[in-house]
Amino acid sequence: MTITLPITDSVQAASRTAWGEARGEGTRGMQAVLNVIGNRAKHPGWWGHDIAGVCQAHAQFSCWDASDPNREKLLTVSDSDMQFREAQGLAACLVNGRLSDLTGGADHYYDWRGQRPYWAQGRFYKCTIGHHAFYRVGLRGDGM
Repeated sequence: MTITLPITDSVQAASRTAWGEARGEGTRGMQAVLNVIGNRAKHPGWWGHDIAGVCQAHAQFSCWDASDPNREKLLTVSDSDMQFREAQGLAACLVNGRLSDLTGGADHYYDWRGQRPYWAQGRFYKCTIGHHAFYRVGLRGDGM
């Protein structure tokens, strides 16, 4: 089954984003990505106005980029995948306001094994979980 875009169901959008971005990072890694989504949704702006919008905002989560190999996978993954079922459970907790924040309020992250993005240069570091370094940059770049 292939999903039709845009996804309006918050649990589906968030679980597919967490799975697409961090399935190799385990439960904590997927939860941390969901925390970023939730932290952005709490402060609507250029990165989206709700959970589904935040997940699918242009150029925000690389797994949704048309050229990313994860995109086709996240559009076709099913409940038969154990990690996806776990991501769905975590996303349901996020949507219901029951997902604890492992990131200290982070709204950005990147894979520290690659090049550090401009927005992370000496800015608002929160923590590292797996291969992702988390930051609180804020809508205006001031950490708020």
